[in-house]
Order: sequence, then structure tokens, then C-alpha cells
Amino acid sequence: MKFLRLYWRVLEILGPEARLGWALALAGVALAAAAFVEPILFGRIVDTLANAQSGARQLDWTVLLPLVGAWVGFGLFTIVCSTIVSLHADRLAHRHCQAVRADYFEHILQLPLSYHTGTHSGRLMKVMITGTNTLWGLWLSFFREHFTSFISLFILMPLTLFLNWRFGLLLMVLCGIFACLIVFVLRKTEKLQSKVETFYTDQAERTSDTLGNIALIQSFARVDMEVNAMRRVGSELLGAQMPVLWWWALATVLTKASTTITMLAILILGIYFYVHGQTTVGEIVMFMSFATMLIGKLEAVVHFFNILVMEVPRLREFFDILDTVPAVRDRPDAVEPGRMRGLVEFDDVSFSYDGKKSAVLDVSFTALPGETIALVGATGAGKSTALALLHRVYDPQSGAVKIDGMDIRGVTLSGLRKNIGVVFQEALLFNRSIADNLRVGKPDATEAELLDACRRAQALDIVERNAQGLEANVGERGRMLSGGERQRISIARALLKDPPILILDEATSALDALTEAKVQAALVEVMKGRTTFVIAHRLATIRNATRILVFEGGRIIESGSFDELVRLGGHFAELARTQFMVSESAKPRTEAAHTAAET
Repeated sequence: MKFLRLYWRVLEILGPEARLGWALALAGVALAAAAFVEPILFGRIVDTLANAQSGARQLDWTVLLPLVGAWVGFGLFTIVCSTIVSLHADRLAHRHCQAVRADYFEHILQLPLSYHTGTHSGRLMKVMITGTNTLWGLWLSFFREHFTSFISLFILMPLTLFLNWRFGLLLMVLCGIFACLIVFVLRKTEKLQSKVETFYTDQAERTSDTLGNIALIQSFARVDMEVNAMRRVGSELLGAQMPVLWWWALATVLTKASTTITMLAILILGIYFYVHGQTTVGEIVMFMSFATMLIGKLEAVVHFFNILVMEVPRLREFFDILDTVPAVRDRPDAVEPGRMRGLVEFDDVSFSYDGKKSAVLDVSFTALPGETIALVGATGAGKSTALALLHRVYDPQSGAVKIDGMDIRGVTLSGLRKNIGVVFQEALLFNRSIADNLRVGKPDATEAELLDACRRAQALDIVERNAQGLEANVGERGRMLSGGERQRISIARALLKDPPILILDEATSALDALTEAKVQAALVEVMKGRTTFVIAHRLATIRNATRILVFEGGRIIESGSFDELVRLGGHFAELARTQFMVSESAKPRTEAAHTAAET
């Protein structure tokens, strides 16, 4: 029943192609009926000829010719109809396979970063390819042969009882016995194949992981170790696959044996019935043909179940991902916000990844439009998490994040993120041209706008030194560029987007001192008129921030301008001293001085 439910899901996902699917299914019923009628006609022809040969009656051409004509007609119908069904089944399977693949791709792109953080990209790609290829194969085989086989076995075979109940009963009993044996084999292989699929997933993840870190592999001379690890996974996969192959071989032997046993049984029983005058030569030939046809259909059904056993784990993986409901998604009443002004408010916001330890706890602050807010603190203090809540990588468990007075959970995700530009610490680039990477921020940007953004981000030299200019390819993950060049391109991309809110997550960390100074000067100009959040460990980059929020343990423990926090002599002042931003002689004030200053 699990197989049937899963198979029904495979057919349900046809969606808009369902009308063509029903037409092909009806054509399959017609083919099954034609295949059922042919042995009957052939048996009647044999009886007509046998009676004439024995002298029991004269050959009656008025009977024989219509029988032969009908037999030829049904044969031609089967050939033509099979060709048409195969052609349209091919088209349907290929067409809808691409549609489902695109839907899956769209779905995983919409899943939140929290999901992708815990799921290997190699697994997602492997599931997309194997899952859609499996669907394609099942759709194709269903309309070409499986549906016809099911109709023949479960609907038409019982009709043989009306032709000759003795032969019909023998066919049904033998097919039932073989079906039970096949079900036993399938039950043995189902769990074994699920284990095999985990090894295929491991292979995909390891391959993607290794190729994505090829520089690390080569620089640490780990080629042999990685290859040996891949071979070990391959050996484990084969060790798990071999028992499944043994059971499948047994299923093949059973189906082949069933053909011989059924034919022999009908022949022996037919001779006995013929001697006792209970059947005719034509009926024996008819049921021999039925046996050949039905055992062939049984083999097709066994082949179908073999395929399904192998593909069930892949289908389950595919549907599990397709059924994943993102924790962060648009509400039914979400509105399009348009372009926002950039008033950002955190109102007593708390968030935990595991429900136990708080990553952000009771955070409250307000950022006015045009202000630059810097977030500092040790790694894991909650800075990145707080800003992840701002562009809804996660939603807070309590409190609210607001922009222009609106809870951001009440606006659409796309509308929110169009108003926020992010420059990540790790420059993220596509294996495409410079222009394509820049247009991620503004798809309709002109060449002049692209060049202007590059100029403002100190990245114009990257374009000018390439013969292909903006059309130069940056390589996979931008590997054709240096780390500083990748970061400048990502900064130019954010500038091109021109959002009212900008997030700089260690945006200048990969730049040399001279380039960093140039980019900082550009950013000062760009940040005017927009709300900017800067995560920084190098305090020199936030010297002129409107306000600095010092995080520790998910809380804001200090807040103020650079000079105010240094005078306060607290945690930030200690950080400034360790980075030689203030002299060692600057001592923290006494508690009384703190109190007086606060008063």
C-alpha cells in the first residue's frame, strides 16, 4: 500500500498534464482490450481450420475471413495505438519533468537560509536530478506499458473464466502464486534499497564538498586521501547493493520460470481435457496465447515493482524536500511595502536557535533613517543573528522588528528584501560575467549604471583590465578574482541596488589597507540618506558610526558613539585599547565617575 500511495503521488503531480494523462490511460485500456481479443480470435481461427481438416465440416470462408480480418485489424490497431501512446507519453514525460524540476528549484530557493545552513547543497542538487529523472521514467513507463499491464492482469484475466473456467482458474492460481512470491522478494529488498540510497547521497555530498574546496585539497596534499575516502564509500555502497541485486535476480528467475511452468501446465491440462472432450485445439492455443501474454504482463509488473523499490528512497527524498514548509514565509495578509524610508526598530526582540540558549535576548534599539549603526562584540555575541532577524532569515520568538512602524512579518519577503542590501563577509558570486553579478542588485541596470557602481566601489580597474570588460567571467564562486576584488564587486552590487537599508557584514575585511581606505570613503558617501548597519571587528572601520551597539551573550551591554563608549571605560573601551585605538594610559573611570556621567 505504501508503494501504491507513493505511485499515486507520482501521478498526482502531473497537475496540468492530467487531461492528456487520462487520454493516454484510456488508450491503454483500449490496447489491453485489443491484446485480450487477439488470442480469442486466433483460437477461433485454429478451431475453424482444425474442424475443416478433420472432415467434421467443410471450410467455411464466410466464417474464416471475418475472423482473420478482425485479427489483422486488431493487430494493426495495437501497432498504431501503441505508437501514438508512446509518442505522446514521451512528450508528456519530458515536458512535465522540466516543469517539475523548475518548481523544485524555485521551492528550494525560497526555503530560508536556516534550512540551507543545515542541508548540504550537493544533496539538494542530487535529489533534484535523481528525483525528477525518476518521475520522468515512471510517467513514461506508466503510460507506455504499466497501466496496460495492470488492466490486463487485474481486470481482463478474470474474464478468461467465462471462456473456459478450467483454464481461467489455472491461470489465475498460477499468476497469484507468482505474485505472492514477488511480493515476498520486494518486501525483502525495500529496506535494503533505502540503505543503499543513503550511500548515493553521501557520494553526492562528498563529491560536491571536495570539488568546492579543491584549493584546500591540493594545498594540503589530500588528493589520495579524498580519493580513498570516495572509494571506501563506493565499496560500502556495493556491499549494501549486492544483497538487493541477489533478490532481484531471484525475482527474474521466478518470472522466467513462471512462463515455462504456466505454458507446460496449460498444455498438459489441455491434452487431458481434449482427450475427454472438454476443450478444443483452438481453446488450448487460445489459452497458451493468454498465458504468454499474461506472464509477459506479469513480468512488466515485476519490472515496475523492481524499479519502484529502487526509486522509492529517491522519491521520498524528493517529496520530503518538496513538502518542506519554510518557517519564514509570507503571511496570507502580507502587503507589498514599496520603497521604505529606513526607520528600523527592535522592540524587545529575543531569538534562540535551539530553544534553550538565547542567541539574541531582549534587544531593543531604534535606528533613524540615515543613521549608521555599528554592531561589535565577540564571535557568537549575537550581532549577525540580530541583523539576520532584520532581513528575516529567521523570525524572533518574542518581540518585533519594525521598519517604518510596520512589523516586518506583515510585509512580503520579496518586498522587504528589495529594501535591504547586504554585503556579506564572504563575497558570494555566480559563475557568470561581472555584469550578470552586478545586475543581481538591479536586473534592468544600464551599462553606465554598472560602471558608475564599480567606480564608487573602487572596482572599475577590475573591469578595465579585462579585454571583455563587464562581460568577463568571474569563475565559480568568483575564483578568477582575488578576495579583495570579489568583495569590491559585491559592494558595487549592493550600491547598484540602492536600498534604503544597507547591511555591511565585515564588508571590507578582505581588502588591503589602501583599497579599504578608498572603499570606506566611497561607503561614507553612499551611506548618506540610508540606514546602515555595520558588523565590524576592526573598530577603525566604525570610527564615525552614529551609534555603536556592543553585544555580549545576545544582549546589548553598551550603546553610544565611539568617543562616548571610550570615555565610559567599559567593554568597548577595552576592545579599543587592544586594537590600539586609544592609548594604554587611558584608564577606566571610577564607578562614581560613571554614575556622575550618567546622571
